[in-house]
Amino acid sequence: MDQIRISAKNLGALALSGFCPRCFWLKMHCRELPYQIFPGIFSSIDSYTKKVTNTHYEKTTRIPSWLEPLGDIVKPVKAPGHSTFYIVDPETNIKLTGVPDEVFQKKDESYFIADYKTAKYTGNQDKLLPMYETQLNGYAFIGERTGLNPVTGLALVYYEPQTDLQVDRLNSVLLSDGFMLPFVGKLLPIEVRPDATIPLLLKKVRRICDLERAPQGATGCEDCEKVNKLIELASG
Repeated sequence: MDQIRISAKNLGALALSGFCPRCFWLKMHCRELPYQIFPGIFSSIDSYTKKVTNTHYEKTTRIPSWLEPLGDIVKPVKAPGHSTFYIVDPETNIKLTGVPDEVFQKKDESYFIADYKTAKYTGNQDKLLPMYETQLNGYAFIGERTGLNPVTGLALVYYEPQTDLQVDRLNSVLLSDGFMLPFVGKLLPIEVRPDATIPLLLKKVRRICDLERAPQGATGCEDCEKVNKLIELASG
């Protein structure tokens, strides 16, 4: 049984109501799909956010005030990297990977994992919530098997850009060579249940990936329609 590698975020796709096994099979077998562009600015914002949190703690020995509702958090701890933060599931031979945005230690010495989203929290995020829940529980599943044990808290932290410019506060955001864009943090706690969710999804990954040919797509899948159109154009 060949080993399969999947990130906790990509595993989350299987939890979405509109999950398409055909698109998933293609993504897992092709690895690099065409026309995939991810703006680097979001990685820069995530990195800056982590620096803000950790520098605030270094200077004050407290987490920032907007994170205090997360509970009895003592301090941020260095999040593990790709080289150490993974597990290989013995039943499916799937390597589950990922890098948490933030890991905190609580007063009882358990761990709290948070994931940052640079976006306004809207109804559209509700549609993606099952994916984010799986992603965070995937981190908990890995963490509890690699030294972050136990994980007793998970949360999404939405950093919302404040784009409504108030004229009377213009000077507060102006710089000599540009301007600042404020962000406001909003918290969404996530239920911790890695053992109840992750193993079942790993088995589903194995079943789909072991198929010799792509399975039938989900009814109404827009990506499948685009793939079919590409095939039609290429063979015409």
